[in-house]
Amino acid sequence: MKKIAALLAAVAMAVPAAANPEFQTPAPVAYMVDLSSNAVLYSKDADRRMPPASLAKMMTVYVVFDMIKKGQLSADKQFPVRPETWKKWNNQGSSMFLSVNENVSVDNLLKGIVTLSGNDACVVIAEGISGTEQAFTDRMNDEAKKLGLTNSHFGTSNGWPDGGVTYVSARDLATLAQATIREFPDLYKRYYALPNFTWGVRMNGSKIDQANRDPLLGNVAGADGLKTGHTDEAGYSFTGSAIQNGRRIIMVLAGLDSFGHRKEESIKFMNWGFGAWSAKPIVSKGKQVATADVQLGSSSTVGLIAADNLAVTVPSGSNPVMTSTVVYDGPLKAPIKAGDHIADLIVKTPGMTDQRFPLVAASDVGQAGFFGRAWVGLMQLFGG
Repeated sequence: MKKIAALLAAVAMAVPAAANPEFQTPAPVAYMVDLSSNAVLYSKDADRRMPPASLAKMMTVYVVFDMIKKGQLSADKQFPVRPETWKKWNNQGSSMFLSVNENVSVDNLLKGIVTLSGNDACVVIAEGISGTEQAFTDRMNDEAKKLGLTNSHFGTSNGWPDGGVTYVSARDLATLAQATIREFPDLYKRYYALPNFTWGVRMNGSKIDQANRDPLLGNVAGADGLKTGHTDEAGYSFTGSAIQNGRRIIMVLAGLDSFGHRKEESIKFMNWGFGAWSAKPIVSKGKQVATADVQLGSSSTVGLIAADNLAVTVPSGSNPVMTSTVVYDGPLKAPIKAGDHIADLIVKTPGMTDQRFPLVAASDVGQAGFFGRAWVGLMQLFGG
């Protein structure tokens, strides 16, 4: 890993960093990350393995989103509600109130999972995709490994208590939420912020309309997801996200003692994230931050530029001294295309975790011609 010192004169101000703003919560587990800078704003027992309850459904949805994006599954695809599945899950905990033998589209099942937290909807979509729920959870665990969820394992598609087979951590839930938002922005927008959804019929013939349990929707500006969870074992939990002025925050709270307490703490926590912290611009889009060495290329170096406007997250009202480093696996090998992510800018701020930003190639670098490659070979041979 090659490192280059990078000067950020605009933010390297000779003013000591403010102490991290304090936040107190009765939640046994709490975690918050600012996706605009990848700064961890709060961490309380974030790697504890805990029962996820319905937060496990985020992984079910992630798998389905991934299949839709890859063209492996259509949102219009219909899956049947098997009699044995209906018998087991009809009105068992949170429910979409599916009917036995009805055919339901993937689109509606996703709405039933995300908005209504339907345990029945999860199993129907799992069986429809993989044949059995167990086969689908194998797929969930494969995706969890790819995402680097080191403290998570899934034994059910809906998070129903299973004696400890299924567990997650707050940090893993935030990683999963981040992946969902970044990899599937259109699907995330379509499904995660619905205020309510109607499905099923009561005994008197009236339709069943249920509200989204997300405590942030309508209460925090920019809130647009993700998922609540509750069992006696897990308590009341929530993974949520909101975006304000270009800053997206993901938060996780777990183990609270009531529905109302979860709502109160979630709103307070998210408002703290936006109020106690602010974004400080450091590099404008397209600005060159450094150069990197290139091996066997038509040029011996390539410029490293910011793909977007970059801003670090700092305590509101502070002007901390920051240091920065550019890192990449080098020397880089040609060919390189303009816009390739080939390095990272790491910014260090006293009292905070490192903030990492992607840097991309400023221009194309082709492979060196025959004589160029031969010259490099001779230089290496003679230690030049």
